[in-house]
Amino acid sequence: MHVIDSGQTEKVILAGLHSSHEAGQNWELYWAELRGLVETAGGEVVSEVIQNRDLVNPSTVFGSGKIKELAAVCEELSADMVVFQGELTPAQVRTLDRILPCRVIDRTQVILDIFAERARSHEGKLQVEFAQLKYLLPRLSGKGAALSRLGAGIGTRGPGETKLETDRRHIRSRMDEIREHIKQVGTVRKTQRQTRLRNQIPRIALVGYTNSGKTSLLRALIKHTQGAESEIVGRNRLFDTLDPTSRKLNLQIGKEAVITDTVGFIQQLPHSLIDAFRSTLEETLEADLLLHVVDASHPFFHQQMETVYQVLDEIRWAKCPVITVYNKIDLVPGLWQLPDPKSVLSIRTSTETGIGLDQLVDAVRQTLSSNYIQLNLLIPFQNGDVLARLYQGGWILKREEMENGTHLEVKIPQEWENFFLPFHTT
Repeated sequence: MHVIDSGQTEKVILAGLHSSHEAGQNWELYWAELRGLVETAGGEVVSEVIQNRDLVNPSTVFGSGKIKELAAVCEELSADMVVFQGELTPAQVRTLDRILPCRVIDRTQVILDIFAERARSHEGKLQVEFAQLKYLLPRLSGKGAALSRLGAGIGTRGPGETKLETDRRHIRSRMDEIREHIKQVGTVRKTQRQTRLRNQIPRIALVGYTNSGKTSLLRALIKHTQGAESEIVGRNRLFDTLDPTSRKLNLQIGKEAVITDTVGFIQQLPHSLIDAFRSTLEETLEADLLLHVVDASHPFFHQQMETVYQVLDEIRWAKCPVITVYNKIDLVPGLWQLPDPKSVLSIRTSTETGIGLDQLVDAVRQTLSSNYIQLNLLIPFQNGDVLARLYQGGWILKREEMENGTHLEVKIPQEWENFFLPFHTT
């Protein structure tokens, strides 16, 4: 729990507009998420101020009467901060700072704050810092009033005052430096992906809404297929995984795949974060199979599924096969098998009880091998290089040592068929 200098948890008031054209469930989900984000960042929501209004006041978001009401609530509850549901413009921040008796930030800053706290790898920290600087740059009015808002508390993690007390030119220079570092890391990641591609190593990416259970599923799959506990820890909290985590997954047919856990999505994920994490999200773009993990116990899981596909489309997803994994079904045992028109298959699972893991592994195996052809081969003992290639890029179904060589039942990529023609057997 993050605390301010007084040692007390920050008291936060949520503020937002509810327009007439917003669908009820989407609004409820969005508003509930704002509360969850603030609590994840360490704040205590003490009140909510909502105005039903279609037009945004360009100066104060709310109308004049509602903004006075908000100021009075801040005074009455001794609030430390107001968090606005929509992204504030630099002019709105300056005006609201003058009117309200406490700090003012928006939803984007809360998300950036959580990311800054959760990033662990060097690349992840650079990506978050870049996103924060990109967001803050147009909001700096110099070394005066705008920076005076930055003290302890939610929305101040990350670059910090020392980096922000420079002028725009130095901030842009730092952004250029970070961009170059991220580019270098992305080049290394691309080389690794090309190596996996040459070796025909199948790539699986876990995608899904934040807190849908992706990390827990990764841990459960490793234990289920390899019988070993993983050091990966999944927690029931928003944005628990920021840095991509890749592990080998034993598919039990002589072939391993690489499975990668990725950052969770959320409604209206800030563009600065999508841009900053693009090199990480490329793991999703170049996967052979996506496992779309859905929290089946969430009341608005349909809306969450739509959000995931919207973000995938935004990053120009290549439309590889998708298996929808309706997770946490132990919490909703009556849930029907729900189809997902964008997936090749839907499976119900529980990482707590192990339900559905056998079916999921079978589905992954069958989906990944669908573009392979099955052959019977006899590889002479002197052709060890041919056998090695099979183990690099083929699926070994059966192996038997014969007098004149190694007999194998295999699945190989269709484009490899001509290479193995001399070794065909019936």
